[in-house]
Amino acid sequence: MPQMGSGARLVTEHSMDSKSRLLAVLLPRWILENMMTTQMRSHGICFPDAPAGKIFRPTRRARPSLSRRVARPVLSPARWICAGLLGSLLACPAWAQESWNPFSRAQRDPIEQGRVDSANDPAEAINREIFKANKFFDDVIWKPVARAYVERVSPELRQGIHNFTNNVGEPVVFANDVLQGNVERAWNTTQRFAVNTTIGVVGFVDVADKWGRPHHYADLGQTLGVWGIAPGPAVQIPILGPSDLRDAFGLATTSLAGTLALQGTIGNVVSYTQLGATGMDDIDYRSKLLPNTDALEKTSKDLYASIRLIKAQLRAQLVEEGKAGRVSRDGGNIADAAHQ
Repeated sequence: MPQMGSGARLVTEHSMDSKSRLLAVLLPRWILENMMTTQMRSHGICFPDAPAGKIFRPTRRARPSLSRRVARPVLSPARWICAGLLGSLLACPAWAQESWNPFSRAQRDPIEQGRVDSANDPAEAINREIFKANKFFDDVIWKPVARAYVERVSPELRQGIHNFTNNVGEPVVFANDVLQGNVERAWNTTQRFAVNTTIGVVGFVDVADKWGRPHHYADLGQTLGVWGIAPGPAVQIPILGPSDLRDAFGLATTSLAGTLALQGTIGNVVSYTQLGATGMDDIDYRSKLLPNTDALEKTSKDLYASIRLIKAQLRAQLVEEGKAGRVSRDGGNIADAAHQ
């Protein structure tokens, strides 16, 4: 092994001394920067040569809003569920409406289309079990509440509540009018919301209807149907009742979008308002359906199949109204019933 000369040893020793000095300076600083505990930082420990303005102080994280705290545990699974529903809906050729054309607004017979749609029930056995649970929930909770609502609340106040819940839902109606390309309907919805929110005392009085701007209903399920997406298999949603895959996806997407969009103090106020309006809306519509459901329960031999067929026909009629894009007083009851 060759011997190192004195000059080489001097250079090497000098380099090692320089590295040692540099390490001696940087190591304590690195330890302080990366290993100080939160408690040490909160007591103002800092480098000896640090300026006074850079003393470590504890940082206070803002408390997340209520809607964000509620959405956080369900956001990830809900996102995957929505994506899976949409992918299944678009990918399965058995659910396509003949030759799917998203720009075709060909009219269909809603009665016949409803018969075809309601027959698409591959999970009927499961759906019937969910229907039984929903029927029990309806008999124990929804019906008694709806009957008490009719008996204890005056017709004038019930109409005001109905108008208010319609007004709260107008932004969603407007968004779907735009997505459907129904400019006339979107403008009608905008006018209704502006007039009823101001002159109509936040919607309790439907002034816009008296001025020739009637209410209509629109949701994401209808929007998908307007652009040619088939309803898909029938499903029973716990508590909410009969639906189909397309409308269930639309409902989940709308709920998730609302949760993500409404943040902060104002968002929380709007969220609570919508939540209360939704509850009152459900009670209001259930009370309006009492005569029909009571008669149907007495006359129908297969209540599950009858309700499934009626709901499919009403939803098919709602899609045809969206395709037509007209603003008229006709079909208001149909839209309300399809909404329920």
